[in-house]
Amino acid sequence: MCFSENAWQIFNQSITDYHIHDDVDAEMPIHFEKDTLEHILYSKNWIDTVQWHLEDIIRDENIHPEEALKLKRRIDSSNQKRTDIVENLDFWFYQKYLTTVQKPDAKINTETPAWAVDRLSILALKVYHMHQEAIRTSATEEHRAACQAKLSVLQEQKKDLCVSIDELLQDIENGNIKMKMYKQMKMYNDESLNPILYQNAKK
Repeated sequence: MCFSENAWQIFNQSITDYHIHDDVDAEMPIHFEKDTLEHILYSKNWIDTVQWHLEDIIRDENIHPEEALKLKRRIDSSNQKRTDIVENLDFWFYQKYLTTVQKPDAKINTETPAWAVDRLSILALKVYHMHQEAIRTSATEEHRAACQAKLSVLQEQKKDLCVSIDELLQDIENGNIKMKMYKQMKMYNDESLNPILYQNAKK
């Protein structure tokens, strides 16, 4: 099985597991040994799935402002975890291809493998939830038809993205593309870089 299809299956296992309880506070099940590729991929999608539902909750127009603020803080924390695990996945790829001999004319891709996989994880969530809308009996026939049309586009996008990810990994393995890592350098959570945070710390 190619990498992208394996990742897609793991992402869907995570999404299915989450919706057993459909609870943003549910503990993540442990299916894979820690630090394995499979565990990283499953954890990545679990974070995305929980955050997907946090984003739904915070858009409730009747939510209490204090609760909304707590959720915003939680989403910020989730975004940081998402970034951290993507960088962890890139490190996994970096180690895997560490001894690969790069060709003199090797190019640099616009995104790392892990950030492409990040898009695949989010796409798995879009496909799942669009499918739910396409079969929702309480919705109008027009709504279901529109969602089915969107689902077809998402499924085509999934096919294209899987091909692109597998080709990128093949090009890195063959030395045609350089495997480089860049930290995201997110500043808003860093007390030494966010002006609001470090100015408040002086008060």
